[in-house]
Amino acid sequence: MADIAYNISWDVSGEREYEVGVDHGVLYPMSNGTYEDGVAWNGLTGVDENPDGGDINDIWADNIKYATFQTPENHKGTIKAYMFPDEFYPCNGMVSPSGMSGLVYGGQPRKAFGLCYRTRIGTDTNENAGYKLHLVYNCKVQPSSRSHATKTENVEPEEMSWDYSSTPVPVTGVTGVEQTSTVEIKSTDFTEEKMQALEAVLYGTAGTGGSEGTPARLPSPGEVKTLLT
Repeated sequence: MADIAYNISWDVSGEREYEVGVDHGVLYPMSNGTYEDGVAWNGLTGVDENPDGGDINDIWADNIKYATFQTPENHKGTIKAYMFPDEFYPCNGMVSPSGMSGLVYGGQPRKAFGLCYRTRIGTDTNENAGYKLHLVYNCKVQPSSRSHATKTENVEPEEMSWDYSSTPVPVTGVTGVEQTSTVEIKSTDFTEEKMQALEAVLYGTAGTGGSEGTPARLPSPGEVKTLLT
């Protein structure tokens, strides 16, 4: 019997992708429903996505499964880092008196924020094939535990973590897409010029030749599509 030529192929060289690492973290604090200028989040060690909801509910009638409904999904996760920018203090329920950096009071109302971070894309033939940008909107973190331990001969920096939950936002100007908490952009599917246009907004631009730069800001989910079009 002759071998059949299938229409799909597995494990083609150059198509075995994987995702690794986390870097280029940016925090966008929110005040009165508007995102403030973004700031770099150094020391970011991980972002775990742990969504819940989306449960399947079966409806029975006439002695058969009549229909299936799915509950709304809730985007949640955990941010892990060795440090955080000062602008994260209000998001973590901590406030500094005006003009007194280094003095903070805890147990305060927590501000919402947006987050951007990047993961690397590799393949079996190129470990630097591209990257993926992750945008998370309208987040709030809940109180989290933190352990302080004595220093030993094996010095281990304290890793902090915060559990967050996000409230979805509208996706204006994009047909067929409902409100969302997250947007992902894969660099290998867009030209370098389009990615640069988006990153100029996300990361801001430095001034040159005496001209002023632009601050980093978080574009709306709908604006992301416009920037990439």
